[in-house]
Amino acid sequence: MTRKFAAYSAGLLACSSFTAPAFAQADAPLAAPDEDTNVIIVTATRRAEDVQDIPIAVTAVSPEQLEQQGVVNVQNIGSVSPSFSTSTAQIASGSVVLRIRGVGTTSNNIGFESAVGIFVDGAYQSRPGVALSEFVDVERVEVLRGPQGTLFGRNTSAGALNITNVRPDLSEFGGFANASYGNFDLLNVQGAVNLPIVEDSLALRVTGAYRERDGLLDVLDRDGGDIGATNDTDQFLVRGQLGFESDGGIRGRLIGDYSRSTSSCCGAVELLQGTVETGGGFAAVGLGARGGQSTPTFTDNPFDQAAVTDILDARTTTASFLPIVEVDQWGVTGEIEVPLGDSTDAIFVASYRDFESNENYDSDFTGLDVFNIDDLNTSIQTFTAELRFQGDLLDGRLSWLVGGFYSDETIDSSTSASLGADFDGLAGALFGGAAGPAPLALFSGGISPNGISNTNNFAQDSESWSIFTHNTFDITDDLSLTAGLRWSDESKTGGFSQSAVNNDLCSAIISNVALGTPPAGAAPAPPLGTALGNGLFGLGCFAFTAPADLPTAALGIPTPVTFAGTTFNDDELIYTVKASYEFAAPINVYASFTHGYKSGGINLDSTAAIAGADPTFLSEEVDAYEVGLKAQFLDDAVTFNFAIFHEEFTNFQVLEFTGAQFETFNVPEALSTGVEIESVIRPTDGLSINAGLTWTDARYPGDCDGNDPLAPVNVQGLCGNDLTNAPEVVAILGSTYTQDIGNNLTWFVNGQIRTESDRRTSTQAIILPDDAAVAAAGSIDAAVAAAGPLPFDVQDGNTKINLRAGIGSQDKSWGLEVWAQNVTDVVTRGVTFNTVLRGNSRSAFIQEPRTYGVTLRTQF
Repeated sequence: MTRKFAAYSAGLLACSSFTAPAFAQADAPLAAPDEDTNVIIVTATRRAEDVQDIPIAVTAVSPEQLEQQGVVNVQNIGSVSPSFSTSTAQIASGSVVLRIRGVGTTSNNIGFESAVGIFVDGAYQSRPGVALSEFVDVERVEVLRGPQGTLFGRNTSAGALNITNVRPDLSEFGGFANASYGNFDLLNVQGAVNLPIVEDSLALRVTGAYRERDGLLDVLDRDGGDIGATNDTDQFLVRGQLGFESDGGIRGRLIGDYSRSTSSCCGAVELLQGTVETGGGFAAVGLGARGGQSTPTFTDNPFDQAAVTDILDARTTTASFLPIVEVDQWGVTGEIEVPLGDSTDAIFVASYRDFESNENYDSDFTGLDVFNIDDLNTSIQTFTAELRFQGDLLDGRLSWLVGGFYSDETIDSSTSASLGADFDGLAGALFGGAAGPAPLALFSGGISPNGISNTNNFAQDSESWSIFTHNTFDITDDLSLTAGLRWSDESKTGGFSQSAVNNDLCSAIISNVALGTPPAGAAPAPPLGTALGNGLFGLGCFAFTAPADLPTAALGIPTPVTFAGTTFNDDELIYTVKASYEFAAPINVYASFTHGYKSGGINLDSTAAIAGADPTFLSEEVDAYEVGLKAQFLDDAVTFNFAIFHEEFTNFQVLEFTGAQFETFNVPEALSTGVEIESVIRPTDGLSINAGLTWTDARYPGDCDGNDPLAPVNVQGLCGNDLTNAPEVVAILGSTYTQDIGNNLTWFVNGQIRTESDRRTSTQAIILPDDAAVAAAGSIDAAVAAAGPLPFDVQDGNTKINLRAGIGSQDKSWGLEVWAQNVTDVVTRGVTFNTVLRGNSRSAFIQEPRTYGVTLRTQF
């Protein structure tokens, strides 16, 4: 597929806290909280069980941990789980990437689904961007590591997040409120109130949150003037729940929520000046020496991390206007549990969610008026339903479960893009000034790119259904065997169309460079196959604004092609088998094998069907092996969990941005191998120490292309490299000390350190060779071997520290805390990419700096 895009690519390249009760959710038989505070009840097996008793590698995070570590949403969970990480780029609905054990689905494409499934109160969330609402009134977060497809719905080839909100209390009135203020003018208010309506039968719980914070990046225009700040936050959430229970034991809840976010997100910092800048191309066409860039970048050794830190530490970016992101979403979830006998229950969970986002941003990340996304609208409606029957047989020795799952999703997305007043000048700069300051007008007969625009429309309807069973049999009192099966069927229909097309430039340039017929008043252009001819085509028919369905196929010219009714269908048998043995309570060992699956789909991009390319991509499969130990010692004062894993992925899904377009492809093989250690030590009643270590070798093996000499260049270029944002070592060490003062006061201090080793930050691993480089080298293999590594790709290892201390009443009626996140202000980046239309320039999205503030709490 890479070769089919060669004319585009070659042309452009040439140129703290209260403790909530631990209720189980209704997706398992409901249980009262355990009186032993060292017992953590989770529902990772769809049953309420002690986390130490289940043969699954899972991190269970309590509300205290969430608050003490400043975990305000999904993106912050990495501070409490060393095997989990996130990275964020720009698109609200699609570019949040969740990773477990180094594995995730890198995507800026609404057609991609996450390899880490997210489940909120038992309901599947189809995109990570849909699940970015603030954590408030949360009972716990479970990070399930490794493929989880047997029990947890869809697309969990890497793992799953199971988020459970606090249920309504049917018997007692109560609630809480807290307010925080911090640097960057952070204002955060949260609260909940619980109202029993009919005692022990019906209760209402209402939860709300509001968060506002100024931008973290200063934005400058092309002249260095301050035009504002980006990466800010302005959002609110409201959630209402009706919980009920009948005298006959029927119980459940109805949940409704609404959230809105309005922010300026997100800015990227240029790290490397492209050769068009350093070679004087911008100056040659009158766009200034920096070509619209007013922030410092680096020009010498691209692997000098100290210089990278200096650039990022300035926390400034350049743009022609501030980006805007508006997200509205609402949803309804219902769950009900019906007892069918002494040991059998029927559980039904259904949800409907509506997600709407509207965005516009300066896509070239400079002060030039070059390429803008004027309006990106995304709409996702998702319905899910799951029915399960579960119970016990043989005097409790067999725990059985059977069920079915169905989801229906509709996606509609439209992207209105336009070229700006400086686009032609940029084209001249990319050609080094050799074709003058306005080459596109020169070779098109006077047609200016300024104002050229179109709207690319994408649509997809998806249906998924599955039947599943998950059963555990106690062979002896100490030995248990678990077996699970899930048959999953996926069907998708999608298409790409255009509207509001305003582009006469592309046809005029094609006539000149491909047909040798210059339009009236146009200078004769060099033909395709020359550097200038390819560059004129690549810019004059820029992928995001080029008109589709031009009659160019006979000429072998790759221009966008619309498609409708494209289908993707697949089914897969997912299965798991686990054996666990209890040596001496509470010491358990287990071994497991799981075959997992993540659905393929349709590439919803304007370049997906260029030159007859198939716009679909294959499903991803994984075979995962794991052995582990879970133990508690010294009267449960020490908890120690250990796991060794090896995961083999086939048809691993990748989407990468080359600087010209997004390319979707499957890598035949990817691997993740590693060791995980988690421990909690409680030397005294008031002191708790937590530690975690994950060593992961997540990589593309040297023969990841299957030794296929015709494999695409972008696949071959990944072989032998690490997966994106997958550090080899992540370690966490934290401690909390609590002490009472007299009969009424208590105080605590908490500290947490997270350290990680180096990691790659780009979906690409090398500078992709174009067709000319392949021809010169004699083969794709030789060209890939000769290609240099990407500059500024590696984020150095780093250590971040969080601190929190507080004092308050023992009855939690009031509390005052001071806190700081990333105390030493370590600057890091999540994603590095090829800057749009600036040659070999590189830019990055940076992660949060030091933040600090105070929090006031009350509980009633």
